[in-house]
Amino acid sequence: MIILHHAWKSSASRRVRLCLAEKGLAYEGRVVDMGKLEHHSPEYLKINPNGVIPTLIHDNQPLHESGTICEYIDETWPEPPLRPASSYDRALMRNWIRHIDGLIHNLIIFNWRHHLQKVASQWTDEELAERLKNIPSQERQESWLRVARKPYTDEERDGARRKLVELLDRMEASLEETGWLVGDSYSIADIAAVPFVKRIDEEIAPDEVAAQRRPRVALWWQTIQARPAYAHANIGPFLDA
Repeated sequence: MIILHHAWKSSASRRVRLCLAEKGLAYEGRVVDMGKLEHHSPEYLKINPNGVIPTLIHDNQPLHESGTICEYIDETWPEPPLRPASSYDRALMRNWIRHIDGLIHNLIIFNWRHHLQKVASQWTDEELAERLKNIPSQERQESWLRVARKPYTDEERDGARRKLVELLDRMEASLEETGWLVGDSYSIADIAAVPFVKRIDEEIAPDEVAAQRRPRVALWWQTIQARPAYAHANIGPFLDA
């Protein structure tokens, strides 16, 4: 039995749902409300001490970190394969995942200003201190403190936007040979990029994904969205209408 603790708009959760959909695997989804800090609750911390989402539970064994989960899924259910055949290309795939993961703070800068900033800004100092105690990561404690008391500026968002657009440039170069980020077929490297490109395309810098600017990225994105698994994974808009 597969259980997935996830959030619909979480980038890491979207990766894992997309991987599961590509494999055609059924699972029990349990939605974690991040706005209510359910990922920091004592119950959730029992299965994921890091207090992050998603968490995959297979045969009563929990796993976290989306890149690790996707590789586990591909090893456990190898068809259709989502990792390159050669060890070198698999190493390149992991480098892509690490590179994209390293950009997550630039995405978070845009995430915070929506629902979570409105919620956190209304907390009293005492309420904020109480909530920070339940966050296991010092880095994320500082992020919550920052968004509650000193929201990110336009200049910081501009800097984050530039970093995310640089990802598109790197992708454009890598897609030249085969149309995929690594090797000659769709892989977990491509899956890792999907949530980021989704956010860039719909909100952060939509003109940068246009065919006139980055034709290979535009074709890649069109191809990704046409895959049946993309619709099945329910990767909807980040912002409510």
